[in-house]
Amino acid sequence: MTTISPLIAGNWKMNGLTSSLEELSALAQLLTTGEAPRAVVVVCPPATLLAAVAAQGASSGIMAGGQNCHVEAAGAHTGEVSAGMLADVGAQYVIVGHSERRADNHETDDLVRAKAEAAIGAGLKPIICVGETEAERDAGQAESVVAAQLASSVPDAAGQHEVIVAYEPIWAIGTGRTPSNDDIRQMHANIRDRLVERFGEKGAQIRILYGGSLKPVNAREILAIENVNGGLVGGASLLAKDFYTIISSV
Repeated sequence: MTTISPLIAGNWKMNGLTSSLEELSALAQLLTTGEAPRAVVVVCPPATLLAAVAAQGASSGIMAGGQNCHVEAAGAHTGEVSAGMLADVGAQYVIVGHSERRADNHETDDLVRAKAEAAIGAGLKPIICVGETEAERDAGQAESVVAAQLASSVPDAAGQHEVIVAYEPIWAIGTGRTPSNDDIRQMHANIRDRLVERFGEKGAQIRILYGGSLKPVNAREILAIENVNGGLVGGASLLAKDFYTIISSV
């Protein structure tokens, strides 16, 4: 079986001011004085803090990531940030297709794939999000919905470049509810099968993260599930102590 080094990414969403960098310092302190983390650690702050997170995190091994990028490298796109701009200030990763952007900004699978391609083109590693709604799960469509998202959102370039897939059941994000461990195991196994089907041996090495109310209390058991190669953490990543507990659960 392929051994995949785990990755824990914190998505700060639209949270964080300059003062929040104190939490980053606290996290860095925990990571460097405690037991060495057995996971790659990524923090995805709002764009306003990205350069600071990249600079401040470097000494403790914390990598920086963006929360979104535009498909174009440059141009008349007021208010947008390109993948190259993220890379320019020190980002190494970028989240694309998060369910909140799919819902609030009407992002389609095709657009998400184009963003992932733009990220790869700029030398970033895209974290491509997929996941079903509660209605889709209740209708027994969870597997087919996620399979369709994977097919259309993950670019062919994933065969040659590093991409990460994040499975986030939409109904579990920020609600405190999580699927059963069996549900997570089954979905991650299905995702792995699809990736191997499409990309062969490379598909067996793509990290599949779990996201959706991943917290200190449930991290250890969820991160131990087969084909769960890390987590995409929301609210719990804003507090150094909570985020460190999740990182230490690997």
